[in-house]
Amino acid sequence: MLTITAIYAALIAFLFVTLSVNVILQRRKSKISVGDRGEKAMIKAMRTHANCAEYAPFALLLIAMVEVQGAGAWLVHLLGLSLLTGRVLHAYGFGKTPQIVILRQIGMSLTFISILIAAVANLALAM
Repeated sequence: MLTITAIYAALIAFLFVTLSVNVILQRRKSKISVGDRGEKAMIKAMRTHANCAEYAPFALLLIAMVEVQGAGAWLVHLLGLSLLTGRVLHAYGFGKTPQIVILRQIGMSLTFISILIAAVANLALAM
C-alpha cells in the first residue's frame, strides 16, 4: 500500500490546484482566453503551474516505487518532504514579482535531489 506517498501526492495536488486557480485568475484579470499575449504576469503564472506539472508526477512515481519496494518509512518521508518543500519554494520564489531567485534555486535543488535519490534507491532496491 502507498500510504506515505499518498500523503505527499495529496499535498502536492493542493499546490497544483492553487497554481491552476492562479492561472485562471490571471487570465480573468488580463482578459486572456488562450495563450499569454506576451504578458509577463500571464507567462509567469503559466510557467509556475507548468513547472509543477512537469516535475511533480515523475518524482511522485519514483517515490511510490521506492515505497512499493519496501524502503523504510523514513526514506519515503524524506523524499516526499523534500519534493513538497522544493515544489512550494520554487512556486513561491518564481511566482513573486520580482522573483526570489534563491527560493527558486533551493526549490529546484530539492526537487532534483529527491528525484535523484529516489532513482538511486529504486535501482538499489530492485537489485
